[in-house]
Amino acid sequence: MRSKLFVPGSRPELFAKAFASAADAISFDVEDSVPEDGKVAARAAIVGFLASGAARDPARLVIVRTNAPDSPHFEDDLRAFARPEVALINLPKVRDPDGVRHAAAALEKIERDAGLSLPMRLLINIETPRALRLAADIALAHERVAGLQLGLTDLCEQLGFDRHDERTVHACMLAMRLGAGEAGRFAYDSAYPDLADDAGYRREAGQARALGYAGKSCVHPRQIALANEVFAAGDDLAFARRVIDAARDAAANGRGAFLLDGRMIDAPAIRRAEALLAAAPRTS
Repeated sequence: MRSKLFVPGSRPELFAKAFASAADAISFDVEDSVPEDGKVAARAAIVGFLASGAARDPARLVIVRTNAPDSPHFEDDLRAFARPEVALINLPKVRDPDGVRHAAAALEKIERDAGLSLPMRLLINIETPRALRLAADIALAHERVAGLQLGLTDLCEQLGFDRHDERTVHACMLAMRLGAGEAGRFAYDSAYPDLADDAGYRREAGQARALGYAGKSCVHPRQIALANEVFAAGDDLAFARRVIDAARDAAANGRGAFLLDGRMIDAPAIRRAEALLAAAPRTS
């Protein structure tokens, strides 16, 4: 999931265009991008689009960002979007592990009532100081949690941080990545609000990739190509294959560590290469 395109639920004219894009995932939103008096209509528009079959594309993930778990809209959102077409429910404004467990329990009941057999998975936004501090606990709060997503703009606004300071961004990225890593969940990068700043988007995406993030959010279709370019796995996968081949040769000669392109390779590097190859598409 190199790129994930946000689509406001209040803009149904954009739905089909989003699915015609090169984004790896489409994230419908009924939270911040939809005004309070438009929530019900936005929810209905998304459900109508999903029910039409237009979103059935095996090459593209469907995600829905609901309203916050303490919102009066939350359980109606879950009832509407607990559907087989939706791969991930994106939970915003989660403050602690109890919030995750509350959402998971509500979702479990809704699935049971609807007769859904496959449990839906959760992508949890980390966008408050408390949530960032508790990132690992939040990721470990329930088995439904698939990953954590950084909400840099919300976080920086609350703390008065400069959203464009690379040191601040890196510190926040690292903190969440460590939490996700401790829990064995994937980490996903924040949106970048400056649509005209391609260099800034690419630079921030590069920071995220260097820290092991899976991809970056897009708030406009023009950002999709940037995310796909930065998070392209070709070079990493080629090196991973060489690591595995060299590890076999080294093992046959009784060596557990060896040099490859001047770099010392040992068990952690081999495990990382195996994980990359296991997660890669079969066509890579």
